Amino acid sequence: MVKVLTVDDSVFMRTVIRDMLTKDAAIEVVGTASNGVEALEKIASLNPDVVTLDIEMPKMNGLEVLRHLQSVKQRPKVLMVSSLTSKDAEATHEAIRLGADDFMLKPKDLPHVREIGDELIAKVKHLITLPITTVSRNKSSHGEPAGRVVLIGSSAGGPPMLDSLLAEISSDLPAGIIVTQHMPTGFTAALAERFNRISPLPVKETENGDIIENGRILLSKAGVHTVVSGVIENDGSKSGRIVHSTAPPLHGVRPAVDKTFESAAHVYGKNIVSVILSGMGNDAGAGAEAIKNAGGVSLICDEKDCLVYGMARSAIQKNAVDKVLPLNKLAKEIERTVSHMEG
Repeated sequence: MVKVLTVDDSVFMRTVIRDMLTKDAAIEVVGTASNGVEALEKIASLNPDVVTLDIEMPKMNGLEVLRHLQSVKQRPKVLMVSSLTSKDAEATHEAIRLGADDFMLKPKDLPHVREIGDELIAKVKHLITLPITTVSRNKSSHGEPAGRVVLIGSSAGGPPMLDSLLAEISSDLPAGIIVTQHMPTGFTAALAERFNRISPLPVKETENGDIIENGRILLSKAGVHTVVSGVIENDGSKSGRIVHSTAPPLHGVRPAVDKTFESAAHVYGKNIVSVILSGMGNDAGAGAEAIKNAGGVSLICDEKDCLVYGMARSAIQKNAVDKVLPLNKLAKEIERTVSHMEG
């Protein structure tokens, strides 16, 4: 049984979050709090496993709560619940820096807030499986321009799957990795910060002009498309660099997985392995097809491991899938596939 404390100054949000969580028999909401002072008192008395934490609250806000929890030896896992504003995006990034374990976003239209119930339950149950300590890594594990690339696309339900996948990728993978996760503008910096704690490889949000390097993970910045452009190295080999595009959204999203997959296919050809995880809509199907036509390999995650299967199904409909694998076998298959590429 996962014990949860819900902290929010809104009675409506406390009630909705409690109602959504208690639909799962494995979760018990042991209490609620309306501000940070009350939250710290209840954390001490109720000993919850997970705290859902609002940012803006009277008396003591969510960031101040996190600062207090830094001195607590056995603190609960903390899930920030953020609004879709630029101010909240900055605060969420700061929350992750202060030790929050994950975050999720409230819909702009509050009457539709109950639609995030499945994602909320999945995140709470996933949080208790995360390691407490941050991974240590060899700082010199990357730097060479990549001749091979791994492209990962995901949307709704993707972040917990990315936690598992990125944590299992070998630290000496001889390829660059680009992750494109659908997310509102401003929030991918916080997501990259989270992944950087979990993955043996360093993770950063993309910047315009980034060179794709072996042993490094780039997370596509929200609000722009991540386009891969070819670079000819001094030895005549071809690698890639990131170009941010402000072209209109594709499939209603920016960044779009198709933009990254299709542009990379022109640069890396058969030296690509693409992976499609959970997500709704058709983004990734055309990109997987482009990769397969260029001689690359396309993998998708088994439906039973995905919250939503729209993106993966779009690749199936294009006959652009080489293998369907459970989540826990994807990392090894990526490594095996990369090892057989020419580079």
